[in-house]
This record gives sequence, C-alpha cells and structure tokens, in this order.
Amino acid sequence: MTLVVIGLLLATLLVLTLAWEARQVLTWIVIAGFFAVALHPVVTWVENRGRWLKRWLATLIVYLLAVAVIGGLVAVFVIPLVHEGTQLANNTPQLIADIKAGRGPVGHLAVRFHVLDYIQSHETQIRGYASQLGAPTLSVLRGAATGIAGLVTIFVLSYLMVLEAPKVVSGFLALFSERRAERIRRVSHDCAKTITGYISGNLLISLICGLLTFGVLAILHVKYAGLIALFVGLADLIPLVGATLGAVVAVLAGFTHSVTAGIVVIIFFVVYQQLENHLLQPMIFARTVQLNPLAVLLAILIMTELAGILGALLAIPIGGIIQIIARDIWDARTGRLKPVPTTGADKEPVPSTGPLVQDQA
Repeated sequence: MTLVVIGLLLATLLVLTLAWEARQVLTWIVIAGFFAVALHPVVTWVENRGRWLKRWLATLIVYLLAVAVIGGLVAVFVIPLVHEGTQLANNTPQLIADIKAGRGPVGHLAVRFHVLDYIQSHETQIRGYASQLGAPTLSVLRGAATGIAGLVTIFVLSYLMVLEAPKVVSGFLALFSERRAERIRRVSHDCAKTITGYISGNLLISLICGLLTFGVLAILHVKYAGLIALFVGLADLIPLVGATLGAVVAVLAGFTHSVTAGIVVIIFFVVYQQLENHLLQPMIFARTVQLNPLAVLLAILIMTELAGILGALLAIPIGGIIQIIARDIWDARTGRLKPVPTTGADKEPVPSTGPLVQDQA
C-alpha cells in the first residue's frame, strides 16, 4: 500500500512538472479549444445547409471567412494606426522639448506636478534605465517569433479540433452506456453554448466600447484617438479591471489635450461603465453565463493568479462550466434531473437528439 501511495505521488509530481514545462503549449491548446467551441456551431450550420458540403469543406469555408473578417478589421485599424504611430514618432522630439520648456498641455502638467524637478533630481537613474531599453532586442525578436508561431499553431489546432469534432465526440461517447452518453452530450452542449455566448458577447461589448471611445476622442480632437480607442477596446476584454485601465489611459490623453477634454472623457467613462455594467452585460450575458457576482470575482482572482491575463479572460466561462457540471451532478445525486436541460437562465431548451433518460447512477 505504501508503494502504491508513493507511486501515485511520484506520478502526480511528474505530470505537474511536465505540465509546467509545457505550459506555453498547453495555453495554446486551451485558446484553440475555446475558438473551436465558438466556431463549431457555425461549421455545423454551414454543413447542414448544404447537403453536398463535406465536413472539411464547411470547416475550410468558415475559417477562411473568419480570417477574411479578421484581416478586414486589421486593415481598417492598421492604416490609421500606422499614420498616427508615425505622427507620434515624428512629434516626439517636439513633445520632449515642450515638456522641458513647460509649454503646451503636457508641459504645463509637468510643471504643475513638479515632474521636471523629479527628472532632474533622478537624472542618473533615468539614464541608466534608458540605457537598458535597447538591451533586450533579441528577447523582443524571440517573443515576436514565438507569438507568430503561437497564432499559427492556435489556428491549425482549432481547425483540426472543429474538423475532427464529430469523430472524437462519437468515439468518446461510445465508451459509456447510452443513458450516460446522452447525459454527457446534453451537459457538453450546455457548456459549449456558455463558451460561445461569452466569447461573442465579450467581443461585442469591447467593440462597442472602442467605437464609442473613438467617437468621443475624435469629437474632442484628442490626438491619437485611434490608438487610444484600440487600447481601450482590448483592455475592456479583461473582466472587472479592464474598463478602468482603459479609462485611465483615455482620461490622461484627454487632459494632455485640455482640461475640458479630460473632464468630458471622465464623464463619458463614468456614464458608459454604468450602462455597460447594468445594461449591456446583463442583456448580452443573461442567456449564456449565469454566475453570482461573488463567484465571478473569486473565479477571476483565482484564474488571474494561476494564468495571468489569460486566466482573467477565461475565468467567467470556466466558472460557468464548473457551475453547469456541479448543478448536473447535484441534480443527479438528489434525483432531480431536469426533464429538458436548458441554458442560461433556464429558459431556452437544449436541442435533443433523442429522448432523455434520467441517469442517476
């Protein structure tokens, strides 16, 4: 018995060590899995619409359309971003000169908050930090190469996951009895719909946030409105703190333009965050992810500690999946399985491939 326990401990330690060493690859697999779950219903819909379409062709069409949409969005953003980035690089020497002379909005703020005095008193340390900025060039290039390889890997993995999903699911369910397989299929459908709803809903909310931010900054004639709005939209993907982080950057940009612009941006974000928290999110997530606010906070804190920003992004759908599975296990143990499993707020029935037979085993 002692040898068995020691063997189990060593095996667990080995698995944890391998998982830690392969954490980057595992991260790619998790991201690919979420994309695959999000695109699987679309591929199935396209396949069912065209009787002559094979699974591989339907998958290829959906992924090519997804790449085309993403490429179009990138093209729409990249052209103004490149223009604004070039303009920022060209204006940097003049901005630095204005700050040193105390001219312009940024210069006045630097004088008011004694930034120049701080820079002059810590000139040696600042020069030391600046001299180190060019050192990690190789690391930056390596990171860029790793990022490109990760994107390609995620795309290929998610494509193969969607393509082989019917075979994998059928082979997995064949390991169980008919009653248990039906139950697993229905719970999995519930979990998949939670993931799809969260991803699409979160992207929609971030798009709305970025577009509204760009509109406000453009009306106020704040420089680099496209860059700031893109950052705000990406930051808004992060639950809880993302919107605040984006708002801080936008407000600072507003104050560097003028005090009036800064105040208007503050008012905009206060109003928008109230609308997002009490109108957009409840409307979009009401039928997908139903989690208690305390459970959401705990899930985000735990997942952020375990996996950083990626954990924060995946915390809510993972929490929703855990809730669905726990609810199903509890209902099975207490003999209260729902006659028709539902999603979200228990209002939308899950499509069934056959009659549900309660499995209380």
